Amino acid sequence: MSSIATHASTGECRPSTSVLGTAAWVQATKGWLTPSERRELLRPLAAAHVRNLVGRTRLALHLHPGRHTHVAPEQLDPPRTLLARRAEEAAARRLPPTLLHHSRRTYRYGRALGIVTDIDVDQELLYAAAMLHDTGLLTSTGDADFTLASTHVARRVADEVGLSQEAATIVLDAITLHHSPGVGPQHGPVAQLLSAGAAVDVIGLHAWQLPDDVLSDAVELHPRESFKDAFTQAFRSEAARVPRGRAQLLHRYGAFAAAIRLAPFSE
Repeated sequence: MSSIATHASTGECRPSTSVLGTAAWVQATKGWLTPSERRELLRPLAAAHVRNLVGRTRLALHLHPGRHTHVAPEQLDPPRTLLARRAEEAAARRLPPTLLHHSRRTYRYGRALGIVTDIDVDQELLYAAAMLHDTGLLTSTGDADFTLASTHVARRVADEVGLSQEAATIVLDAITLHHSPGVGPQHGPVAQLLSAGAAVDVIGLHAWQLPDDVLSDAVELHPRESFKDAFTQAFRSEAARVPRGRAQLLHRYGAFAAAIRLAPFSE
């Protein structure tokens, strides 16, 4: 499945099949944004700020829609397929406990959001993408977006288990898209829910859509362990390493460090 989105008018030579944020785009550009691509992302970034302000206010007032929903805990159990196990193993080899727990919470939140919003998703592919999406965050060198290294890990896992090219592309695109502003239905359910699940855990975006016990259970099962401090530092380093990348965009225009600090979790 290929992602569907509007091509940026970049003024630079870019592959015609390279949609902003996808694995093909990161491969071709190293994740460096042109001025027009940067402008393209500012509108959904501003919209996310507004949604987060309104939603978090409702959450604080206990008037959030999530309080009327229910997700059975067993619905959030990870799949136990070969792909799931290999993704877990690859993540465990590369991530410290803080980020490994984040990956597991990301799946739970993304899967729960899919349930409460009636989005049908391939749970196996969502879980693989969630476990592997940050595997390049702490180890990337040079000036390429960290998701490029994450896709290299994911590609090796996909090849090990004989995943189809179509399924592998879904996982890789979800990984590279996950920190782009504006990921939505047009990018497919795996990418949409991976991005949304990660956003719940990092800055609290979409948290108001979830039942309170989903939020608390995820933290109890997979402790945060000073996640806010660790993730703030990791993304600050990423922004400095890739000065025209999406992490830098989030820091400059998204007040990302403050958003992490204000997420509705204690640490």
